[in-house]
Amino acid sequence: MKASEAHSRARRPPDPAGSGARGPTTVRALIEHAERALRAARLHYGHGTDNARDEAAALVLHALGMRRPLTWPQLRRPAGAAARARLAQLLTRRIRERIPAVYLTRRCWFAGIALYVDQRVLIPRSPIAELIVRRFAPWIDAARVRRVLDLGTGSGCIAIACARAFPRARVDAVDLSPAALAVARVNVRRHRLARRVRVRRSDHFGALRGARYDIIVSNPPYVGERELQGLPREYRHEPRLALAAGEDGLDSARVILRDAAAHLNPGGLLIVEVGDSATALRRAFPRLPFVWLAFERGGGGVFLLEREQLSARPPRKASMTSRRRGRNGNDQHVGQHHR
Repeated sequence: MKASEAHSRARRPPDPAGSGARGPTTVRALIEHAERALRAARLHYGHGTDNARDEAAALVLHALGMRRPLTWPQLRRPAGAAARARLAQLLTRRIRERIPAVYLTRRCWFAGIALYVDQRVLIPRSPIAELIVRRFAPWIDAARVRRVLDLGTGSGCIAIACARAFPRARVDAVDLSPAALAVARVNVRRHRLARRVRVRRSDHFGALRGARYDIIVSNPPYVGERELQGLPREYRHEPRLALAAGEDGLDSARVILRDAAAHLNPGGLLIVEVGDSATALRRAFPRLPFVWLAFERGGGGVFLLEREQLSARPPRKASMTSRRRGRNGNDQHVGQHHR
């Protein structure tokens, strides 16, 4: 071997997908190769997965055109060079560009439901999914639920999950972003729910005058300015203004608390995720009897209030507005699904 050739090979980066000239490898071996590559890259997880193993499996299955759950015979199945090459490309983008795996596969799960997702929407990962699966028990009688509002629907994940949980209910899926609503419509059609899930453009409650609901559920933007600056690179691929919620992370939450009572039926529920802004919210609204929900699968920062507890409306703030202007002067959406 020539010295120049040896030098070239020494500088060649490792093949994390195992797609060299050694012939086919198994699905299991590909997952193990991908996991090692992801671990070595020290990535940030939290967009549907919280570890390198699960993310490696998602990328491998996408590259091979396979679906979960996998059987042992499938794990031992050989993978050809073309599939390994596709995986290598996915891993390169995940590692070098820090793109969340869901944006690469365009597929994720929420409350047991498969969804299409791209960079027009935030990646569904809210603990509210667990609450929906339980049909909001014990907080409401599921048999009487007829109207649900998903405020800031993004991909439509919460609206679709609620429609599945309450088969006799009609659901409004609301967002200000036309791009997000286009994704929501794709998912509504795929799940054949167009008759019961209405996708609507609205700035919070602005287009919902006179509408009342048994449940209003929202996963709005709640990231404060300081926290936003410290987010890992993966979050930069998500719509920034769907994350950003003003200096203290409460811009959207204030609108919801101010206006929700007028759109709830007697005994109706308001459920909102505010994440790490929970402490700021308690300080801002010390008289509201927030019920902070606990989840078996982890996550937090989700409060529940009944309509009657909202009757004493929070004061308006002159500096708060439900619509924010971007640097280019265009209206920017709020209330898109997050976390």
